Amino acid sequence: MTDIEVKGLSELQKLLDELPARIEANVVRGGLRAAAKVIRDEARRLCPVGDASNLPKGHKPGALRDSIRVSVSSRHGIVTASVKAGGKNHVYYAHMVEFGTARHLIKPKRRKSLFIAGLFKEVIDHPGAGKEPFMRPALDDKVDEAITTFAEYIKNRLETEVKK
Repeated sequence: MTDIEVKGLSELQKLLDELPARIEANVVRGGLRAAAKVIRDEARRLCPVGDASNLPKGHKPGALRDSIRVSVSSRHGIVTASVKAGGKNHVYYAHMVEFGTARHLIKPKRRKSLFIAGLFKEVIDHPGAGKEPFMRPALDDKVDEAITTFAEYIKNRLETEVKK
């Protein structure tokens, strides 16, 4: 997880201190969501998409890309935004695509053998998979745009809130 700290926003903090805490949290939450969407969109663009011929049964091409989402939470006055991939719709392999896998043996868990490609095997020597990073490059490529988006959102939203 990468934390990004923006310095030099003392004027913004003074203005936020004058607003009720609820409005402050909503403004910051919205700004973080807008910034995280920039990273999410880039990650979706960079995400590799397999074709239907080499995917396991029940998996659809683009499922990993479609699983990339933004979540925003607030605990103890600290608002955080996350961009996550996988974890839903049978997309358990996001980290394996991002970081790759080492060579490993596949053994049956409940049976004596595995049935693959029309053959019964007791052990399969998997060669591993190369990494195809998409999340980290999305952050690296779009961090400046995300910060700008956050600042613009805050500016526009605060102007609206101050006028109320």
